[in-house]
Amino acid sequence: MSACLRPDHPQSVRTMILMHNSPEMSRPWFEQLEQGVRTGQVPFESVYGQPFYTYMDRHADFNALFAQAMDSVEALTGDHFATDFDWRRFRRVIDVGGSKGSKALTILKRHPHLTATVFDRATVVEVAGEYWAGNVEPALPARLQFQSGDLLTAAPTARDDGDVYLLSAVLHGMGDADCIQLLRNLSSASTGSGARVVILELVLADSGTDLAGASFDMQMLMATRGRERTLREWRRLFDHSGWRLEERVELGGIGEILLLQQSDFLSPQFDGCYE
Repeated sequence: MSACLRPDHPQSVRTMILMHNSPEMSRPWFEQLEQGVRTGQVPFESVYGQPFYTYMDRHADFNALFAQAMDSVEALTGDHFATDFDWRRFRRVIDVGGSKGSKALTILKRHPHLTATVFDRATVVEVAGEYWAGNVEPALPARLQFQSGDLLTAAPTARDDGDVYLLSAVLHGMGDADCIQLLRNLSSASTGSGARVVILELVLADSGTDLAGASFDMQMLMATRGRERTLREWRRLFDHSGWRLEERVELGGIGEILLLQQSDFLSPQFDGCYE
């Protein structure tokens, strides 16, 4: 089992282990978790005085470690997101918050007709292109583009119903208000196009808990204002952002795919009552 800690192992989780045991991720657990539970303040922000992603933008080494850890997620979960869902109906994947594009490339490998655009923070996108040079067959990066921007400000414009936005483990790191803002940005960027949204996340049971769900939920509590959500909670976010659930696909690994299409119905202005 320890072979998976080697950087050259095909299922290496080395960077994931290093990231979760770094001072940035450890100190909030040790120093501020109880206070965070009592007050609602994010433990990471209490320790470092700034939000998680702002900290990453200002600390290049940790930013790089986090990005590498996210690229190793497939070693833990597999590539079921690329095989258990029918991507053939689309022509372009717009991977919102897609880091250096590892998930997008996995999908492109399985589906030669697809192209992809990865949208993320400038500090991530700046190094993404050179990261893949020489690491994968040349034809794959040629089908992959990168675009930088703020997820909560705007989103890449969809062309037609051949486009699909992918949000993989993005929304669980956000509070409800930010989730709604991001989804509304996607709605504005795709109005009239027929583009869909694919959300790849955990879907918690309505009652009871399991170890994986509870562990991820606690991780979100430590670092962000996000959370894992039940299907009812996901639907409530969709209602407030102009989307509706069209299809739900349980994956062979961890998580589910929720396929959304634009809705004519929009719930009244979100007032933060379930934040």
